[in-house]
Amino acid sequence: MSQLPRSAAIIAGAGMGHRLGADIPKALIQIQGITLLERAFASLSRVVDEIIITAPSGYEEQFRSLVGQSAHVITGGALRSDSIRIALKALSPSVESVLIHDAARALASSGLARRVLSQVQAGQDAVIPALKVVDTIKEIDRDGFVRSTPDRSSLVAAQTPQGFSRQVLERAHSASDEATDDAALVEALGIKVKTIEGEISAFKITTKEDISQALSLLNPGDRDIRVGLGVDAHAFSSDQDRKLWLAGLYWPDQVGVDGYSDGDVAAHAICDALFGAAGLGDLGSNFGVDDPRYLGASGEVLLKETLARITSAGFEIGNVSVQIVCSRPRIGPRRGEAIGVISKALGGAEVSVSATSTDGLGFTGQGLGISSLATALLVAKK
Repeated sequence: MSQLPRSAAIIAGAGMGHRLGADIPKALIQIQGITLLERAFASLSRVVDEIIITAPSGYEEQFRSLVGQSAHVITGGALRSDSIRIALKALSPSVESVLIHDAARALASSGLARRVLSQVQAGQDAVIPALKVVDTIKEIDRDGFVRSTPDRSSLVAAQTPQGFSRQVLERAHSASDEATDDAALVEALGIKVKTIEGEISAFKITTKEDISQALSLLNPGDRDIRVGLGVDAHAFSSDQDRKLWLAGLYWPDQVGVDGYSDGDVAAHAICDALFGAAGLGDLGSNFGVDDPRYLGASGEVLLKETLARITSAGFEIGNVSVQIVCSRPRIGPRRGEAIGVISKALGGAEVSVSATSTDGLGFTGQGLGISSLATALLVAKK
């Protein structure tokens, strides 16, 4: 199984926030204490294998402090297209599909990015999300007089993330200098650009009024939200033939952990968190060792069964986050794959996966086992 990155995202974050009344990069503007950069990064990190972020000169270290080693921060150019061209050169050679995203569209969902990427991976050269124009559009001259009224039935407003075959995107940037979006450069080559339905939350944050709109979307005010916490830990088995299953994935050449089921601590912690948020007990009370149906059951099976139970109880998943604590295996190279498997098992839910070691401390640091901590946000269905 190849662990080389096949998909990547470039986050354009080198613009300044002057129209927001700020003298810092727009990507560093905070909404409810979280920067636009962090929100955009969190959304895309669940979807792609690699992320490149362009920063204004002098702000590179501040950007790196926000995303750590999970992304590659580079210095952007004077123009947006310059930044994208620089970022394209920083991609890993194995990357085949590329998403281009504006940090200013910080509320665009992982689901939107996933739908764009899947179209590219299915063979489309260029894919953009777009919303139908509902206002009447007027073309005006330089003096402010109306010149024409285009037929709005054929008009759409383009959004990001936009997805491209890497080869096509590189050709487009080599052939043209500047455009308001990357799709326009591809269009100039005569290559068809496919549109998919965008989303309201993917709007561009440009003015102070846009921040108010973002707050309204983040705080609808009528949601019944529940939060759950889950923890699981297992010791490595003395049976050298025991297979290791972790985060829904099989890890060859690794000794597995002991357990009644497959011992997938990440999946188990997520189930525990979901049950806790829904008030449905915990992992043990739902999948106890006295039930033969769960002997050797995979983490994926348990996740699907958990989803069915919390759905029946009237909840839907807002998001799930899981952190794996271990000295082995290395999670990073397969993080995107793990997110995909877990999200699919949970009906396409938003999922984030992270990993850490404990610098030699505790049973995980000593290489005796693996533990995991998960949080889950559920929304009660009306």
